[in-house]
Amino acid sequence: MTEAKTPGHGPLTGVRVLELAGIGPGPFAAMLLADLGADVVRVDRPGGPGLGIDPAHDVTNRNKRSVIVDLKAPDGAARLLDLVERADVLIEGNRPGVTERLGVGPEDCHARNPRLVYGRMTGWGQTGPLADRAGHDIAYIALTGTLGMTGDPDRPPAAPANLLGDYAGGSLYLVVGVLAALHHARATGAGQVVDAAIVDGTAHLSAMIHGMLAAGAWQDRRGANLLDGGCPYYGTYETADGRHMAVGALEPRFYAEFLRLLGIEDQAAAHTDVTRWPELREQVAARFTSRTRDEWTAVFEGSDACVAPVLSLREAPHHPHLAARSTFTDHGGTLQPAPAPRFSATPTSVRTGPARPGADTDDVARDWDVPRLLSSPSNPHRKAPS
Repeated sequence: MTEAKTPGHGPLTGVRVLELAGIGPGPFAAMLLADLGADVVRVDRPGGPGLGIDPAHDVTNRNKRSVIVDLKAPDGAARLLDLVERADVLIEGNRPGVTERLGVGPEDCHARNPRLVYGRMTGWGQTGPLADRAGHDIAYIALTGTLGMTGDPDRPPAAPANLLGDYAGGSLYLVVGVLAALHHARATGAGQVVDAAIVDGTAHLSAMIHGMLAAGAWQDRRGANLLDGGCPYYGTYETADGRHMAVGALEPRFYAEFLRLLGIEDQAAAHTDVTRWPELREQVAARFTSRTRDEWTAVFEGSDACVAPVLSLREAPHHPHLAARSTFTDHGGTLQPAPAPRFSATPTSVRTGPARPGADTDDVARDWDVPRLLSSPSNPHRKAPS
């Protein structure tokens, strides 16, 4: 492992990561590595990709540094390979074959640095009939069967933002793969390619459900099962003020507490009698519409009924539990989730705000000892040499 010269915090301090700029799951994976203390250098391209928001608020670029390299320029590949030689990990999210055509594919990079972990983030994967096709989160999760599990049975499947595919099935699996391959590289001196496909990761997330399906404990249809809204004591209900409460009273003692506080204790037998579930659902729904969300929150406060208010993105940071744990943090005026998970010996933090394209060229050239970066074309965000 190459020792980084820049200060860091977290268990990955000293690990150097190159991120070829993109959008979606790749940047999020790189952010997670940066949150964990890695020295992440985002390699932006001139006029490169963005989320269409003010870069100052692009939280996925926090804790990183940025340089600009035009990989289509005659010496672009050489500039990147100078960085590769000093890196432990590279992350890219292009279609299969793109980095090979640019001269920075796995073979090119491993020729310069055999220990490099080369992480590839795609929707369809590096192989298969759809590998070269365009796509987005919703299409990837559609093919895995997981999208078809969400939502009411009498309505089309509900799109779970891009959390299930891009970030859970994509980013998190890329990070797991990269860390496992980094462990192998340290032990053997040999790097490798990590093929992280959103279709693979999202399918893997449904492992327990497939087990239940095989055992006859899950119906292959929406809204008919214990955990997909089919069960009346595991789902959401509207309150008198048009807001919602979430119920997850699965175990018998939690279910009993739920009924007691809701005021329908005569429904105890409905816990295991699915023929009574429609009646139970009607009673639960009627009770919840009799009070506001905040009133019901007060009723269930401090109980083991497994009931919680459904909060909005702006409300969540102010919940007493999340506030006590500092689950959200403010950095530079942007309220955002704090790094996770937590470490007793190597705590993490939001150290810097979102990296601006090319702003750190001089610092990275010095810290990584890559003087060729200094001959890159100037850009409006680059710092003046100190």
